[in-house]
Amino acid sequence: MRTRSLHSVPLISIVDDDASARVATGRLVRAIGFRAFGFASGEDFLSSPQLHETSCLVSDVQMPRMGGLELQTRLRAVGSRIPIIFMTAFPHDGIRERAFAAGAVCVLSKPLDASTLSQYIEQALSKGATDN
Repeated sequence: MRTRSLHSVPLISIVDDDASARVATGRLVRAIGFRAFGFASGEDFLSSPQLHETSCLVSDVQMPRMGGLELQTRLRAVGSRIPIIFMTAFPHDGIRERAFAAGAVCVLSKPLDASTLSQYIEQALSKGATDN
């Protein structure tokens, strides 16, 4: 567990239309020492005050209206460099290729493993620090 003041703990935003998956991912993120905030859709995240506070985004790939890859495209189009970790119950090479081509940190299969998620969040935060 991290020993930081609340204001220095990175915020990991989670976008998943499945409430139980969103809550479970939030618990995992908090258990490994980060702050977590969940969103039911990409639109909710894009219109939130947390958008500019987010240090890393964990997003489901397949969601109604705006999927994770479209969310990634919209973020990049406005110049956002938030590192993105994708999660999906239906991994396939096409998704991975598109995600990585646009700069994703990784594409993880659901259900998420805490150790793997922690490793990639740390990697994303390190990458994000060097991008700024």
